[in-house]
Amino acid sequence: MQYMLLVYEPEDLDHGPEGQASLRDVGAKHMALAQAMREAGVMQAGAGLQPIATATTVRTSASGGQTLHDGPFAETREHLGGFYLIEAADLDAALVWARQVPIRPGGSCEVRPALNP
Repeated sequence: MQYMLLVYEPEDLDHGPEGQASLRDVGAKHMALAQAMREAGVMQAGAGLQPIATATTVRTSASGGQTLHDGPFAETREHLGGFYLIEAADLDAALVWARQVPIRPGGSCEVRPALNP
């Protein structure tokens, strides 16, 4: 079964020198985890995302009309920073991988089964 590991980052990331060093460290840990997932044969896809300021949201009204908005759909304290799509036997196996995802303080990793066609 496929599972999405959705990595959420805190909104107020430190962009100074200390924050950049932390970002590089977390990035290296993500690369190592992705390599381990590939070697284990569970990695289907994955990517980090550009900063939240680059987001555009398409909203559909009840009448079906669409509007474009700069930024994410909702104002939140966390934003989607990246994802892994993995193949796992069950939720427990997916959680083994999710617990290894490098998460910055204030962030989280949501695990959800994918709908398979």
